[in-house]
Amino acid sequence: MTTVPTMAGMHSFDVFRHYDRGHWRLAELPLETIDRSLVRPEHVTLVKSAVMGESNVIAAVHGFLEEFVDDYDFSAFAVVWGYQEVQHHYAFAAWLQAVGETVDERAVAAMRAPYAPGSTPLATLATNIISELTVNHVYRAASARVAEPVLADLLLRASRDEAAHAREFRFFAARRLAGHPDELGSLLETLYVYTSDDSIRHPVSMFKSGLEALEGHETIDTGFRLFLDRMAADGELDALQTKIRRTFAGLTDLDLSSNARVRRALAEVLR
Repeated sequence: MTTVPTMAGMHSFDVFRHYDRGHWRLAELPLETIDRSLVRPEHVTLVKSAVMGESNVIAAVHGFLEEFVDDYDFSAFAVVWGYQEVQHHYAFAAWLQAVGETVDERAVAAMRAPYAPGSTPLATLATNIISELTVNHVYRAASARVAEPVLADLLLRASRDEAAHAREFRFFAARRLAGHPDELGSLLETLYVYTSDDSIRHPVSMFKSGLEALEGHETIDTGFRLFLDRMAADGELDALQTKIRRTFAGLTDLDLSSNARVRRALAEVLR
């Protein structure tokens, strides 16, 4: 049965109104004031990686609309979310263009294929909570460590958007979990997969890293490795994974404060 709330009950309507009132515009970025003397090679690499990561928005929206065909409210949110992510993609590309750099369009085009659906719709939502929290953290931390002011501002703007996206995906995940408690195991499994080792893991890394068109080109993994090696403070990865686990703990009312506790909770659900 198709889920069609009344307009007053549509969360996506509130999200859209918030976006319509206050979201920033690409034209606000003073690209003509970029201080080229402050642009470092690692900044260019980071931004090229961001362009590649953000380019997956088309594949993601495609997947959302297919997987959530019975949920108008979430589908409407996915379209609004998609516009904002396309804006990130083009904003980072515009910064690159302003400093005389480009991204291979063939590499971007290779990201178009949609993702396979998650094991459950809740697993898909959980994956996107993690991806938004991850990119929010990386963009925000990188913004504080980049001297070129236009890029620092762009990273901060994008990081705030990603934080808002994480909040909205969490809202829809909570609603899905309330109606489909049988999908809890898939949520816990997703959490474990993405936080069980000492690296930053992201859906784009998991599903798109082996594409032939990406050989020799920057990918989102390139940016994450550069961030951890050159920009991250001590304990930054632990801080990110702790933030992710706390978000899921609040969503599920379970103790998920360590990988061991996540495994234990998953074992109990699957018992």
